[in-house]
Formats: sequence, C-alpha cells, structure tokens
Amino acid sequence: MEQSTADRFSPYHVFSRVEWAALRKDTPMTLTPDEVTQLRSLHDRLDIAEIEDIYLPLSRLLSLYVAATQRLFLAQQRFLSTEDAKMPYVIGVAGSVAVGKSTTARVLQALLARWPNVPKVDLITTDGFLYPNAVLERERLMERKGFPESYDLPALLRFLSDIKAGRRPVRAPVYSHLVYDVMPNYWVEIDRPDILIVEGLNVLQTGRLPRDGKAIPFVSDFFDFSVYLDADEDVLMQWYVQRFLALRETSFRDPKSYFHRYSKLSDAEAIATATSIWTRINLVNLHENILPTRQRADLILKKQKTHSVQDVALRKL
Repeated sequence: MEQSTADRFSPYHVFSRVEWAALRKDTPMTLTPDEVTQLRSLHDRLDIAEIEDIYLPLSRLLSLYVAATQRLFLAQQRFLSTEDAKMPYVIGVAGSVAVGKSTTARVLQALLARWPNVPKVDLITTDGFLYPNAVLERERLMERKGFPESYDLPALLRFLSDIKAGRRPVRAPVYSHLVYDVMPNYWVEIDRPDILIVEGLNVLQTGRLPRDGKAIPFVSDFFDFSVYLDADEDVLMQWYVQRFLALRETSFRDPKSYFHRYSKLSDAEAIATATSIWTRINLVNLHENILPTRQRADLILKKQKTHSVQDVALRKL
C-alpha cells in the first residue's frame, strides 16, 4: 500500500501491536509469571503477553541504542585522547496520572537488569522532588500538586547533572504515597548505574525560555531515550476512578494515610470525589503540561481500555 503523505513526513515510525511484537526476534523472556505480578501496579493488568509483545521488543531496541551510545563514547574518547568515565544511559518515562508509568518503569528496570552483561539499573521517580506539603500549603500550591511549579526543579536538575557527571553517590529524596509527602531525612543513593530510569509526570516539559539569553537546562536534556505512555482522556479518567476505589479499600484504610478520610465514603461518594479531583486537577495538568510534551518522546506507547498497548510510535533517526 502506498504510504500517505502524512506518514512519509511524520517524525515517527508507527507500528501495530502485531508489527511491533514481531521485532522481538529472539530476545528471551527473563521474567517469571510471579515476577510479572509483583511488577504490576494496583489497577494495571500487566501479563506475560504484554511483556512479550511490547516490552521485549523495547528491551531489544534499547540494547541496540545503549551499545551504539557506548561505541560513540569510545570514539569520542579516542578523538579527545581522554579517559573519562562512562556516563549512565538515562531513560525518561512520562505520561498522565493513572496511565501506568510506574509499572512500565519497573518492567523496564527488571528486563534491562537481566541483559547478558548484567548492567546496574536504577530507578527514581520525580515525586521525591516535589516540594514538601508544608511548602506547598504556604505557597497555596496544594491544588497544583503535580504541576511543574510544585517541584523543586533546581534540585532535580542538580541531581541529574551530578548523575551525568559521574559523581558518586548521588542522593535522591524519597516520597511516601501513604502520607502524601516527601519523607524528611530519607534518601536513596544512586551510585554510578549503567542505566538510570527517571519516571514522572512532567519530565519532558520545557517551559518558557528566558529573554536575557541565559542558557537554562531542562530535565529532558539529560535523557538518552524517552517513553511517553498515552491513552484517551475518558479512559484515563476511568482508570483514575477505579484506582481511587481500590485504594479506598486498601491503603486509605490505614490511619496514617493522608487520604484516610476517603476510606469511609460510599461508592457513589467515592466516584464523585475521584471524578472531581480528576477534572479539577489531573485533567488540567494533562492539558496544560503533560499532553503537549507527547511529541517530544522517542517512543509513544498508546494504551487501550484494557490497559494493553495497541500501537507504538518510534521516532525516526
């Protein structure tokens, strides 16, 4: 079939699920069914078929990209006659609330860590770089939590700069979803991984450029590869509400939970509350800050209502 003009000039190669699955070739399955269950988030329906059809081809692609980057590093080293330490390969994972970013990031970490050369693969979430609730409340930003202005961007940029500079170890703050806040005096140490996965809502965002000509870095400047998880808005809202209802029956019941007050809601009240939060906060953030960055990703995974990926778009080189 003759390629359409739109397809010819698109910056992406677009694959159906079947076409993408065929690109797995002989990449072996290294996860057991029990491990897949452990990697799955609360409302996701990740299974072995999804790993085989979507994530094993992606693992194969990333192995080729990482190897090519290592060859380029060695070529530059010879050119400059230097002995610089190899920098970590950084992968960004972006997308809306409730789209399944955490599951994708954990699956990638598990698969990449089992490559034959057994690389060291670390994972951080940008939730740890949110300002503490006390700061957000003082600045009247609690209703904007998850929006770009709610993050300590300078701290996140320093962290990524230190990672790329090869400093060791580098600390990242820890976020608790139970108490809905950054944990004071808790850190995770990242010590020169071969690969670092950075997962977050706004990691592909650029922001406004200054008028004075000063250079300003963006989080995505530190990425070697980026993945955007995509789904239709009505599907995202449905997943968010389903997750809220599931949390009402689980973690919200913990008296220490920031959302403990929601555990006593009826089904109708819980659905109304979740829908309101989605519409008032998460949907606005999606429209203003997250969705506009989709086309900046190297790979877009479009999910359907069943949580499975239906097509894949890979940026052309």
